[in-house]
Amino acid sequence: MREDTTEAGPSGTRPTRRAVLATGVGLAGALWITGTAAGTAQAATDSGTWDRSTSQNGWKVAPSAGSGIKTLRIEGSDVSVALREGASAALLLHVARRFHYEIHPLSSGDVTGHSTHRKVGAAFESNYLSGTALAIRPLLYPAGVKGGFFPNELIVLRDILADCEGAVRWGGDERGVVKESHFQIDVKPGNALLRKVAAKIDTWAVTPGAGAGAIDPFVSARRKAARALERRQAA
Repeated sequence: MREDTTEAGPSGTRPTRRAVLATGVGLAGALWITGTAAGTAQAATDSGTWDRSTSQNGWKVAPSAGSGIKTLRIEGSDVSVALREGASAALLLHVARRFHYEIHPLSSGDVTGHSTHRKVGAAFESNYLSGTALAIRPLLYPAGVKGGFFPNELIVLRDILADCEGAVRWGGDERGVVKESHFQIDVKPGNALLRKVAAKIDTWAVTPGAGAGAIDPFVSARRKAARALERRQAA
């Protein structure tokens, strides 16, 4: 575990995950409320309730598990997560699968997906309502806290995002309050890129020596692609 408790930021210092965990999840919640109360672009509504028929990324809100939502197993683990069926689920399951193999093994309760609770802390959390986002180990990487991943883990994470070619966005890249456990589909329904990446992942699934568990994220060409995507998504 790293020993630092603060890091420099645009407005001074902010607590890292270690500092927040040391004082309990309650502080993370306080930081989340403080960060969104200033009226940033992430604020969902004045009441914190998402009352729209589509989530922030343009997908239809699913009011129940029977609305295109299915509980799907994360390959290689005993963990399942409720997501919208189809290409969007293929990408999010790929993210979770590589996280399990290459960053930290996943256990029961480590991953959350579709939600029917319309209370959100920021607009991007509305994407759980449409089943097009998931949170991986959200108690360990709570909203409002940066610095949860070691440098080598970040390289893997960035490589996973590069696999998705911009169709998935990481909550650690949010401009306001971050949520490093959060991954969401970042294109609208029917997007050609989504279909393309899903087809690629499906091909890896049936190709020996391809896909999750068979990727070296430290290869120079892959690191270059990951850095290029990082710059593009930050723009």
